[in-house]
Amino acid sequence: MAHLVNYNCQVPLQGKFAGKGKYETGAKPEELAPRPLHNLALRLARAGLDIAFLTTCARSHFTWKNEIPPGVRRIEGLEVHFFPVDETRDEARFLNLQHRISRGEALSRDEEETWAAHSVNSAALCAHLRAEAPRFDRIVMGPYLFGLVYRAARVAPERTLLAPCLHDEPFAYLALTRELFAAVRGCLFNSEPEQELAERIGACARARGRVVGMGLEPFEADPRAFAARRGLAQPYVMYAGRREAGKGTPLLTAYLDAFRLRTGRDVKLVLTGSGPIEAPPSLGPHLIDCGFVSEEEKRAALAGAVAFVHPSTLESLGIVLLEAFLARTPALVHAGSAVLRWQCRRSGGGLWFRNYAEFEEELLRLLDDPPLRQALGAAGRSYVLREYDWTVVLGRLKAALAEL
Repeated sequence: MAHLVNYNCQVPLQGKFAGKGKYETGAKPEELAPRPLHNLALRLARAGLDIAFLTTCARSHFTWKNEIPPGVRRIEGLEVHFFPVDETRDEARFLNLQHRISRGEALSRDEEETWAAHSVNSAALCAHLRAEAPRFDRIVMGPYLFGLVYRAARVAPERTLLAPCLHDEPFAYLALTRELFAAVRGCLFNSEPEQELAERIGACARARGRVVGMGLEPFEADPRAFAARRGLAQPYVMYAGRREAGKGTPLLTAYLDAFRLRTGRDVKLVLTGSGPIEAPPSLGPHLIDCGFVSEEEKRAALAGAVAFVHPSTLESLGIVLLEAFLARTPALVHAGSAVLRWQCRRSGGGLWFRNYAEFEEELLRLLDDPPLRQALGAAGRSYVLREYDWTVVLGRLKAALAEL
């Protein structure tokens, strides 16, 4: 059977595939929060491939502190190896270089190496990969934006496929990034705009890449349940995910505060996920911060929302957007994200805004036009069922693994 190694450093997950299930389940559910590569690994394992998944012992992508015991567990039928994050990183040095890159400053080659060296890394994971790499037919790792991926990709580049989660950002133009893309065998992209970006910046020629995406399970949710449980009588919009500038949450709170003040409409903002919320004080009483919630609660919240608002410009797929579509909820997305705009146009399930004036106009339209909301929601759900069914996605993945 084929062996596949998978790394996902976007959260405390990096993974390897292979093994025969000789370990007991021991990890808590939150130790493996669903992420694209983890979900693909799990599905391939269930399909009969010999799979193992490597990840770090960290839970927080903010601190990368080792919180999970190292070792091997079998979780949901998948063999998962946990490795400690190196504790020698100089965070202040890393952040200084990170900020310089973010501002568009040109770094020397040595400074780029220093930045990667003080990013999240795991010498133990890379050592394990060096020892085990000959066993595997394919190694899949990503996203590109972490020191661990830069290091791990050097172990067996001829068998490595990168799932980059690429955005049009300063980090994509580093010399290290170009070298990473050039070294690996090929790339697995989440969407067509992501692949087009990689081709446009010279990172990956079209012949070396394939669009795979991620499958989603269809679900049904009662659109009245969340508001009933929370005692919420007013309409609300929703955001789910990390709260940070890169995801656009400060823009969302500023826009919704302005919307309430300008229109007099009592619209609440429901948030799930992690991270601090930056919001104008006047919006505070109208924020419902649910933090981490179960999948059932998240789906119910999505189903009851007037719209799911995705203010990020840095996306390669838009998983929660697709989940909102499955909940029959229309989307309002930032036009600065080629991927989110593409998803809304292709599905007919959402609208996009370039500035506050368009945000206000579109949100008013969704509030006042229930038939439009229903039509957009229905179109979005049909699109996800058609394009992101697991059978379709696994077919694309298996073809990519064979062709690349």
